[in-house]
Amino acid sequence: MDPKDLFSANLLDGGIATCIEGQHTPSVIVIGAGISGIAAARSLYDASFKVTVLESRGRRGGRIHTDYSLGCPVDMGASWLHGVCNENPLAPLIRRLGLTLYRTSGDNSVLYDHDLESYMLFNIDGSQVPQETVVEIGETFKRILEETGKVRDEHPDDMSVSQAISIVLDRHPELRQNGLAHEVLQWYICRMEAWFAADADMISLQTWDQASTVILENVLSGGHGLMMQGYGPVINALANDIDVRLNHRVTKISNGYNKVMVTVEGGRIFIADSAIITVPLGILKANLIEFEPKLPDWKVSAIADLGVGNENKIALRFDNVFWPNVELLGVVAPSSYACGYFLNLHKATGNPVLVYMAAGRFAYDLEKLSDESAANFVMQQLKKMFPDASEPVQYLVSHWGTDPDSLGCYSYDLVGKPTDVYDKLRAPLGNLFFGGEAVSIDNQGSVHGAYSAGVMAAENCQRYILENQGHVDIVSVRHEVLASTIPLQISRM
Repeated sequence: MDPKDLFSANLLDGGIATCIEGQHTPSVIVIGAGISGIAAARSLYDASFKVTVLESRGRRGGRIHTDYSLGCPVDMGASWLHGVCNENPLAPLIRRLGLTLYRTSGDNSVLYDHDLESYMLFNIDGSQVPQETVVEIGETFKRILEETGKVRDEHPDDMSVSQAISIVLDRHPELRQNGLAHEVLQWYICRMEAWFAADADMISLQTWDQASTVILENVLSGGHGLMMQGYGPVINALANDIDVRLNHRVTKISNGYNKVMVTVEGGRIFIADSAIITVPLGILKANLIEFEPKLPDWKVSAIADLGVGNENKIALRFDNVFWPNVELLGVVAPSSYACGYFLNLHKATGNPVLVYMAAGRFAYDLEKLSDESAANFVMQQLKKMFPDASEPVQYLVSHWGTDPDSLGCYSYDLVGKPTDVYDKLRAPLGNLFFGGEAVSIDNQGSVHGAYSAGVMAAENCQRYILENQGHVDIVSVRHEVLASTIPLQISRM
């Protein structure tokens, strides 16, 4: 078959390019119905483009997944808004929907979702850690991190955060901790690793604090806010009236002759003027989508040069509340791998739910267990803290690392990452554009970063198509749901 025949009118499906009154209606296929893909589709739909979203899952949202099976909204994926302020690009939509945020930190919390103003920590035997010890070791950890900055200045070659901490402790033996204090220090490292969803020996020293500082201090103020009703309403509002095809797993993307042909599992073909690819970085790393022509080496390298972390949640619902009225319950241990923490949704939302969170290698190891075994492991932790703890009436377990539709949670900077990796990952290939949280240079790993990346990809795609059609003036129409002057609703603090 002549390659041009691949794009004949007889083969058009789904993302069909139509003609109205003799004018060609631009068409775009968006691959992935996470918030980045839905945001891109929303922008193009509001600009009167023909948009079709292809999603491999049987639901919208991607790594946003608000589950209601426990009788209340529980986010098993993304759950915080990082930067609770009007400048956050998601703020207008959150205001319009009347969603409430439970603020868990202020502007000074660069590495953590919580400021540790409401917490209790326990050792592995179930004894509570004195609050003064936690505060004291927290200050020590800050000093250690400050000293890693000096290590970075002295070493032109990148290294891991873990290696830098080892150098600091060798130089400053007074910062070393023993016994319970050492376990608390490991807990702080565990919390840092959770921010990146990766172990400290995988995180780049060159950039770990720069990204966090840019996100929270220079750009977005307001600290972190837990979405009390979950992120589900945000996805639903953005996806309103959008043509989203669920259970459509993309297997091949072919582009040429100003058209893109997308093949889904089962052989069905969709054709459009352009495509926006917002699948998780883990899917691209695993080469689960065939590209024709093949991706250039520089694009393949960019995909390889970023890391993908993993963080899993085990949500437990109880008939009665047997734990204290604090936001965070933590378990300290001799290694960061063995540390853990629980988010208390009862304090934030009034629902008797605890959510255990694990990141990095430990998150992958949890996925090797059955859901029942994982829930039993968490209950063993709780019963050490609270011997009279009741059994959960329901539980949920996430598996983001092995989920075939994600293969991880969100991106982070690997040791030795090239400085231009984000530019290359974001760069279009003709009429193929790239979105997703991983292409957001300042806000990777965040929901608003994924959202902004989708909007930017849509704007670039729109400009490309209209310029090819001879249009000079490009007008972007914003969806009415985004227009609002209602203030953000914030609980606590």
